[in-house]
Amino acid sequence: MQTFHITPPDETLRPLIQEKIDNLNKPKGSLGRLETLAMQICLAQQTLTPSLAHPCHLLLGGDHGIEREGVSVSPREVTWQQMINFTRGGGGVNMFCRQHGFHLRIVDVGVDYDLSQVPGILNRKIAPGTRNFLHEPAMTLDEYDRTLCVGIDLVNACHAEGCQVICLGEMGIANTSPSSIWMHLFCHIPLDECIGAGAGLNAAGINHKRDILHQALDNFQFSIFNFQFSIEDIIRYFGGFEMVAAIGAMLRAAELKMLILVDGFIMTACALAACQLHPAAKAYMIFGHCGDESGHRRMLEALGAEPLLSLGMRLGEGTGALCAFPIVDSAVRMMNEMNNFSNANITKYF
Repeated sequence: MQTFHITPPDETLRPLIQEKIDNLNKPKGSLGRLETLAMQICLAQQTLTPSLAHPCHLLLGGDHGIEREGVSVSPREVTWQQMINFTRGGGGVNMFCRQHGFHLRIVDVGVDYDLSQVPGILNRKIAPGTRNFLHEPAMTLDEYDRTLCVGIDLVNACHAEGCQVICLGEMGIANTSPSSIWMHLFCHIPLDECIGAGAGLNAAGINHKRDILHQALDNFQFSIFNFQFSIEDIIRYFGGFEMVAAIGAMLRAAELKMLILVDGFIMTACALAACQLHPAAKAYMIFGHCGDESGHRRMLEALGAEPLLSLGMRLGEGTGALCAFPIVDSAVRMMNEMNNFSNANITKYF
């Protein structure tokens, strides 16, 4: 079993950071959220002059056994088709990575298709999709542990290149289903309130999805676990390989005190699971976007997270987090490029 040693930021520097923010030549508090964001970043990096060197984006792909139950409007093959599309630069994630200067890594963690010979895709496949959690755990303990290691190794590689900020996205048809169940079990919110349309289910499709997930939850609780289960049990029973790899990446990034940009519903569910395992990881997470999936805002509220954007997006891939990056960049530039009252020869009036 993987172990992580994540420590919260040392708060000793907080008064000096606040003093610098308050002495920038602006009315006190006038840059609002940028100021609180700058405080978070400075504390995470333990510096008064933060930076965002070599931002990297991990796009993790995996298929889900639960897709066989018709819980998604999109067929399974869309996962591998989109993965190939990403290598050609044609996805939303490609556009935003180019726009904001992110190094993109496209990673097959568990896609149900042979992508091993496709240039531009890193082959880290654990298995060709998870098992169907309606009937059995999605992955074994060994698979769970190996999948965490995929995320750890990816972050280690980025960190070795000088990366200070990691962004995470996913591609996996039906991954709103495990996300909804994690939300229910970790946030204690009624399951029906955690289930939405995913990629575009109609009312009948949502009702069917609810029936399947309720049955899967009942099977989980009354079978091998008999209501005695750990956080790891919940994660591996329902999670996808791309999701567990994201958890491993988040926890390793937090361990290395890197900034973590969190995307929409699925990646917030992964952040939720990561924080269940190691609450200190949250201090390094910046929540980029509140998506359009039912329940996402409630999940963010349960985490005590305030997203930077709310654009009605539900694409996944990490696109919402990438769109929020310029705001993160502005907070850093505020700390490094704005003058203070003394140097600007302006009377400090508060």
